[in-house]
This record gives sequence, structure tokens and C-alpha cells, in this order.
Amino acid sequence: MTSRRLLVHTSFLLVLPLVIAWLGISVAGAGALIVLALFWRWLISLASLVAPEKYPELELETISASHFVEKVRWCMDRLGLDYVEKPSGGALGAFFLGRTVPVLKFRTGAVRSSIGNSSEILRYLWGRYAVELGARADFLAGSNERIEFERKIDRCGTDLQVWVYYHILPERELTLHAWGVYNPAIAAWQRHLLKLIYPLLSFLIRKSFRISSSHHDKAVEHIDALLAEVESRLETSEKSILGGNQINYTDIAFSAIMGLWLQPEAYGGGKADAVRIERSRAPEGMQVEIERWTERYPRSSRFIEEIYRTERKPSGQP
Repeated sequence: MTSRRLLVHTSFLLVLPLVIAWLGISVAGAGALIVLALFWRWLISLASLVAPEKYPELELETISASHFVEKVRWCMDRLGLDYVEKPSGGALGAFFLGRTVPVLKFRTGAVRSSIGNSSEILRYLWGRYAVELGARADFLAGSNERIEFERKIDRCGTDLQVWVYYHILPERELTLHAWGVYNPAIAAWQRHLLKLIYPLLSFLIRKSFRISSSHHDKAVEHIDALLAEVESRLETSEKSILGGNQINYTDIAFSAIMGLWLQPEAYGGGKADAVRIERSRAPEGMQVEIERWTERYPRSSRFIEEIYRTERKPSGQP
């Protein structure tokens, strides 16, 4: 497999200076090794054309519990796409590979391409499948109003990350559960590593998300603002937040993002069951805010629960 060959090649390059120093290889010998490494790399590139690696048509890199992942996952499920989900454990990808999720990998001719960020992935899905799937892809159609509303939702999604980590980071076992240490779909080495380096990951998250009481309070204000806007909009339009008789991707985006705190039964379409945090297990402060949002924004809460009940189908069921 090309990716495995590249991994071996990269590992060889990392240890090459040690090998040269340990064996006392001459300058001429070191030069020969470099030429050999370059030739090896060329063979790998050639192999990708002569014998292309077999991989899924569509692969979605995820964190099982992520609300941004759920936004993309739900839209792909609604399109009825056949894809493979590749979950990673917690924040390992972000802090050690510089890679956030979701990431969609797909074939483009003889090569494999990828795209990140949930909003960009949805634009790609619309452009790719609008003609092929026809009316089934209409819900992904964009407009200035929808794109601007999606930006508000995504900003709120970042606020919810602050809110979640503010509450659960002090609870080691609860955080590890949400990161997938008990999820068999995640590689065993990742699950063990999460437990081992939890203190480091916790520190990095606190710094990168600026987890503090003041930042938490600001995040809650932003969440309240979006919920209040949706609550007002739903007074005149119960089917779709922006109006109309058919739901569109912004309804799905809002429900997926807010599903992080409301946790509807179908959240994740069967892909997040192993990382779900039931409300009864949530820290007391988190439970208080969930109850407040549910009581203060009843239309929004009912909208999320209803759209999950009627529209959220498991993966593989269009």
C-alpha cells in the first residue's frame, strides 16, 4: 500500500542520521544513502500510478462525538452516500498531527484529495452531487442567507467546545469516555495513549481553547444569542428555521451543533453511541445549563428533537 510505503520511507529518513553517526559512514557513503532514499521515494510515486492503492471512494475522518462531524455525517447520510468513517481518539489528531476534523477524503482521477472544515465539505457535496442526485441534494443548495446563518451556527459550535471542556475536563473519566477510550472503533493504541497522556492533552486544551470562567460565560452568552434568534424565527416557521416547507442544511447544521448539549436519542446516527454522555452523568453545572436552555428555548429544543426523530437516519439509510 502506498501510504504504508510512505510511512516506512519517512521512518527511514528520521533514523538515517543516527545510522550514519552510529556506523561512522563516510561522506561518500552518506551521499549514496541519500541517493538511495530519493530513488526509493521515486519508486513509491511510480507505484501510486502503476498500482494505485485501493481505498474507499469516500472516507470521513472523525471524532465520534464531534458536533461539526455530526453536521457533515448527517448530510452525507441524508444523501445516501456510501462512505467509510475513520474515527480518531479525542484531540490526538489536532495536537500531534495538526489535523482537525471532519476531513473528507475522496478520489479525483488517479489521485486522492481531501477537504476539511464542515462548511467547505458541504459546499463540495453540493457541487459534486447536485446533478447526480437531483432533488435528493436540494437541501444542500446555498444562498447568501443560508451561508451567513451557517457562519453563526459554526461560531456557536466553537463556543460549545469551550462550554463542554469547561465542565468535563476536571472529570478525567468522563472526558476520556467522550474521547472514545471505550469505543472499539478507535484503534487500541490510541485509546491507551489517551489515558497515558491525559494530563498533557488537558493542559493543551485549556491553553488552546482558553478555558476559564470568563471565557465560559462569554461562550454561554453567544449560545444564548443564537438560541434566542432561532426561538424567534420558529414563531412563524416551524418546518425550517429560515422559512419554507422543506428543511435545508442549515436546519441540520443547527440541530447537529446544538445536539451536543441536548443529546437527542439519534445523535450521531449510530456512530456516537459509544461516546455519548447521558445527562444524568454530566457535571452538575452542565446539567443546570442544559435545563435552563431547554426551559428558556422550548421551540428550539422541540425543533431539534423533532428533526432528529423524523429526519436522522443511521448511516447507510437514505
